[in-house]
Amino acid sequence: MFTRLLSLLSISALLFVSTALAEEKTSFTRKEVTVERDGMSIYGELLLPEAEGPLPLVILSHGFGANHEHLRNYAETFARNGIAAYSFDFIGGGISIKSDGTMREMSVLTEAADLSAVLDHMAALPEIDPEKIFLLGASQGGFVSSYAAGTRPGDIAGLIALYPAYVLQDNARKQTPDPDNIPETISLLGMTVGRIYNADAMSFDIYDIIPDYPGKVLILHGTRDMIAPISYSERAAEAFPNAELIRYEGAGHGFRGQDGAKSERDALSFVLDILNDPEN
Repeated sequence: MFTRLLSLLSISALLFVSTALAEEKTSFTRKEVTVERDGMSIYGELLLPEAEGPLPLVILSHGFGANHEHLRNYAETFARNGIAAYSFDFIGGGISIKSDGTMREMSVLTEAADLSAVLDHMAALPEIDPEKIFLLGASQGGFVSSYAAGTRPGDIAGLIALYPAYVLQDNARKQTPDPDNIPETISLLGMTVGRIYNADAMSFDIYDIIPDYPGKVLILHGTRDMIAPISYSERAAEAFPNAELIRYEGAGHGFRGQDGAKSERDALSFVLDILNDPEN
């Protein structure tokens, strides 16, 4: 019986090794890439899979007050599966950033200009396939990525918005209802932004922009998000011509634990499905 047990253990060990090898992912390199916009520097990290190019790319945009590390798990998930990923710091986008600028100079429109500059730079790299560039943004980064998709629809292969802050325009209107009397500095979520933040947020309606993006859109949003209510994403899912909204039951603003792991899988599956679609 002892001999039989050893045999079973040996078989289990072989199966474990076989499974581990089957699940082995693509290796990737990480390098710093700086992009210029109007004389200012945008810092970012490019993860390049060790695979034959040109490669598809996901550009990841962080949320309000955060930095390029905010979405690192998503970037590494893409890179391990043969998809290049570029995470960057918006100019003035947060407190601990490596890009130029301060938060008092930042708005959704300055961030949209940053993302547009990044998009142009990445599309020109020989390692990247310019026809297969995706956007992924979280919170305010999801808002900005949605704006970019609506204003540059021909350049975006697909859009992923994580708990997007479509609510921010209504928040600005409530905080400073008179656009002619916006104070020079504004307190927002414990941080200080400048007049430009609310002025730019109130200068257009995101729901007028996003219908101009005909490509596939995936929105992931928690049902208990108290910062960016899911009702705004429900409206966006109707406004986009080709969008899917996945509700994360009980999740708040930001995904953690099992929700975080699931959102990484959902995002990866979305990109892979588009890349594997013979019509693309």
